[in-house]
Parts: sequence; structure tokens; C-alpha cells
Amino acid sequence: MSSTDERPTTGGLRLLPWTTPEGKTCYLSSDSGDGMLSLLADDVEAAQLDSGSQVLTGARAVLADPKAGERAVRFALTRATECLEDVLRVAVSRGERIPGGEL
Repeated sequence: MSSTDERPTTGGLRLLPWTTPEGKTCYLSSDSGDGMLSLLADDVEAAQLDSGSQVLTGARAVLADPKAGERAVRFALTRATECLEDVLRVAVSRGERIPGGEL
């Protein structure tokens, strides 16, 4: 999520772990966390965190390989930045849902 994203000022909205095709943030207005869309968001967050862990393992392997070429390093860094963006979005979303938590 970039610093130019605007967050709604009303409470009770959940930042979703995906964006629109134009890159805009998506929010869910829900009174409970057990609705179908909330559960889907939970599953997507879990998949994003798992993917981040796998990418981190791969990136470490590329960085540890002295024979890794520029293409391999650039690919690993590109995937790592994509995963970092996802993980930061998950962290912000979860932090906003902590009672009394302000980010």
C-alpha cells in the first residue's frame, strides 16, 4: 500500500488484502468477522503470508549463491517486494482490527 492511499475516516471498515484493478484499496463494511467475504479475506491473507515465507526462502537461496546472475537476483527482489507489500497490507489490516489499536 502506498502512502498516497486514502483511508476512510469512518470506523468499522476492514482493509481487504487485495486492490481494485486500478490499484485502489478495498474495504469491507461488516458488523462481524464471520461473513463469507471476511472468511475469504482471511484465507487470502493466510495465502499471502505463506507465499511470503516461500519467496523469502527462495530469495535467501539466490543471495547465498555466488553464481546467481543479475536476472535471478532481480527476479528474487521483484517477488520479495511484491510479498512485502502484501505482508504490510495484512499487518495494517490486522492492526486496525485490534480493539483500541490505532496505526
